[in-house]
Amino acid sequence: MKRVVIFASGSGSNAENLIRFFQNRDNASVIQVLTNNPHAKVLDRCKKLKVSGLSFNKTAFTATDDVLNLLKVNQPDLIVLAGFLWKFPENILKHFPSKVINVHPALLPKFGGKGMYGMHVHESVVANKETETGITIHYVNEHYDEGAVIFQAKCEVLASDTALDVAEKIHELEMKHFPEVVNKLLS
Repeated sequence: MKRVVIFASGSGSNAENLIRFFQNRDNASVIQVLTNNPHAKVLDRCKKLKVSGLSFNKTAFTATDDVLNLLKVNQPDLIVLAGFLWKFPENILKHFPSKVINVHPALLPKFGGKGMYGMHVHESVVANKETETGITIHYVNEHYDEGAVIFQAKCEVLASDTALDVAEKIHELEMKHFPEVVNKLLS
């Protein structure tokens, strides 16, 4: 049985989707969700879904090995960033090479990098009059959104689309493709 740990910062819809996807499978399960936000709605989702959910602070993540040591105990086969906003520390990346992935709400390399997340991305897509956007699932390295691309899915951006319209389209792509790609990586 493969073990997945999810990192999230916000509401946790992608985390919940992944947890539900693997709940009744015999090949993998989500064993824990970690968050840098003690008030994140993802923690409520974890309680409801009976999955361990823990929050940590910046010191535990970047200045000490506390989060790394927790991961060493859990021995995940894959670490999945699902709406996690902090840059991932090198000590964790070195210990789990090619085992940390992220979903980004744009077609990288466009609209990636520090500060490019959530509505910031969708607003930029609309402001730049893009005709398509999508999601990129990629490996995480020491730079924001620069790891090797694993998968991309596209959607059309209409001239009449607002950033909220784009956000809805992206959310649909994430819900559809993210669990399937994670499952393939674990196979």
